[in-house]
Amino acid sequence: MRIFRFARTGRGKAGIIVLGFVLGVALIGPLVAPYDPAALVSAPDLTPSRAFPLGTDALGRDVLSRVLWGGRSVVWLALAATVGAFAIGTAIGLVAGYSRSLVDPVLMRTVDVILSFPPLLFFLIVATSVGTSELTLIVGIAIVLAPGIARIVYSATRETSVRGFVEAAVARGESTSAILRREILPNILDSIIANFGLTVTFSVLLVAAVNFLGLGLQPPAANWALMISENRDAIAINVWATVAPAAMIAALTVGVNLLGDAVSHTLGRSDIGAPAITRVEGT
Repeated sequence: MRIFRFARTGRGKAGIIVLGFVLGVALIGPLVAPYDPAALVSAPDLTPSRAFPLGTDALGRDVLSRVLWGGRSVVWLALAATVGAFAIGTAIGLVAGYSRSLVDPVLMRTVDVILSFPPLLFFLIVATSVGTSELTLIVGIAIVLAPGIARIVYSATRETSVRGFVEAAVARGESTSAILRREILPNILDSIIANFGLTVTFSVLLVAAVNFLGLGLQPPAANWALMISENRDAIAINVWATVAPAAMIAALTVGVNLLGDAVSHTLGRSDIGAPAITRVEGT
């Protein structure tokens, strides 16, 4: 498939290496961590030593163990929120873009209202209303990211819906859902895929920001963003307790961005929001 050509590009190879390392730490790290991430194993804020290669944090927990454990929640939450955002945004964009009724302005004005809310203010309202949990975090980020996706899908759908093969499907009497699934969605898929990497990056940064501010996971959970928040006051004593998780978040976003750029260029997208018409007559 054309999309997999990204793996042969320089950016694609670099992205695979960087992202592969981060995902390896997130998936395998808990299996090789020397200590329980919540265990108080020594005195607080120790500098790196043979027993504790990255030192200890502000409570006396092993930093290396918490780094090895802290990636799972970041990766899982970001991916789950991104998938949810694409499911919501794609559905809204398809329906609003194809509709020529009141549904279009109602859906898109709702999207505009959500876009007008600052993300962190939205999370503050959600956290104070329903509390903090993984589900709240996933749903909240999905709602924040979905409007941007909806706008891209909306524009692509509007352009594709006036093509001859769509009009032919309407003339054949096909249902709206069939037209959206079989005629329009396959022809705007490149636009959706090209935007996936950027959305994952935003999701990672939102997960990190929300956890850093204490609106997401709560101590003693091992999470890279939460580690930065917990140890920022002691950065002058043991810098690794803050720098190590920050470096992992940075590596995750860089790896995703490199892969996203590689995929976008492979698909021939100079403009992520532009639709690609790939319909083959007779299919």
